[in-house]
Amino acid sequence: MPIEISYTQAPEPEDLTAIIARCACNDRGAQEKLYKMFQPKMLSMAIRYMNDRSMAEDVVNMGFLKCFQKIDKYTFQGSFEGWLRKIVLRTALDTLRSNERYNEKVIFVEKEQLIEKDHGDRMYYDQLIQLVNTLPKTTRLVFNLSVMEGMQHKEIAEELGISEGTSKWHLSEGRRILKEKIEKLNLHH
Repeated sequence: MPIEISYTQAPEPEDLTAIIARCACNDRGAQEKLYKMFQPKMLSMAIRYMNDRSMAEDVVNMGFLKCFQKIDKYTFQGSFEGWLRKIVLRTALDTLRSNERYNEKVIFVEKEQLIEKDHGDRMYYDQLIQLVNTLPKTTRLVFNLSVMEGMQHKEIAEELGISEGTSKWHLSEGRRILKEKIEKLNLHH
C-alpha cells in the first residue's frame, strides 16, 4: 500500500496593507508585527542622529507611538516605510531641538562602508565619522540630512527653521571642511 504524503504550505505572510488596517483598529498584535518589521531600519536611522543607542531607542519608540496614533491618516500614497521614516526623523529632530546636549552628537553611522571619491577610496566610513564629528553642529546636521536622508534643501530648511540658502551653504561648507581634512590625512601612497 503506497504511503500518502501531504504537503501543507506555510501560511502567506500577512499583507502590509492588512497589517496597517488592523493597526488603525488598534490591534496590538498587528502593531507588534509592524514594529518588528520596521524597527531595525528605524533604529539604524535614529542612531545616526542621536549617537546614543538608548536615546535612539527612545526616539524610535516615540516615533512608533506617533505612527500608531496617526496610522489612520496614512493614505497609501508612497511607501509606508517612507511615511514612517519621516515620523521617526521628525521625532529625532524634535528631540535634538529640545535636548541641547544631544545637538553636539549628531553624526551618521554606517560601519564598514567605503568612501569612493578622490582621496577617500582608502578611507573606511568609521574614520569619516570622526571627521564629521568635528563639523559645527548645524553644518553636521544639514550634512547628515542631505547626504544620509536624501532630503532636499527646501525640506531641510523647513525642518530646521533656516533658509534654503543657509542649508546649501552648510552642506557646501561641510563638504569643503571634510575634503580639506581628508587631504590632510595624505591617503595617497
